[in-house]
Amino acid sequence: MSLHDRLMERREVVGDCWIFTGARTGGGYGSIGTGGRHGKRHYTHRLSYELHVGPIPDGMQIDHLCRVRACFNPAHLEAVPQAVNVRRGMSGAHNAVKTHCPQGHPYSEENTYRSPKNQRFCVACRRARYHARKAA
Repeated sequence: MSLHDRLMERREVVGDCWIFTGARTGGGYGSIGTGGRHGKRHYTHRLSYELHVGPIPDGMQIDHLCRVRACFNPAHLEAVPQAVNVRRGMSGAHNAVKTHCPQGHPYSEENTYRSPKNQRFCVACRRARYHARKAA
C-alpha cells in the first residue's frame, strides 16, 4: 500500500479538517512510520504537504491555518518561515497573559523591557544577570 493510501486510510473528515486517526506525538501532531519497525517516522501534516503540494522549501515550517495539529488537509497547510509560524501560534497569546516573570517579579510598566522584536523581559532579572556577569 502506498504512503498516500496509508495516510488517507487514517483520515476522518471533521468539518473541513482531515484528522489523522493513527498515532500522534505528545504535542498532538499525526505521525506515521515508513520502513517497518525501525524505519523513520513522519509528521502527517508535512507528509501531506509534500504529497499534495510539493517539496517544503528549505528553512520553512508547515503552519496549520486551521490551528488543528492533527489536521493534514493540504488546503489548511502553508509553508512559512519559523517567525511567521510562531507569531500565528498560540504561544504568544499564552505568554501575553502572564503577569509575572518565572522568578516572581511583576510585568509592570516600570519592570518590563520590550525588545525591538516586541519580546518582553523582566528588568529586575536582566539587572541581576548583568551584575552577576560583572562580578564573575
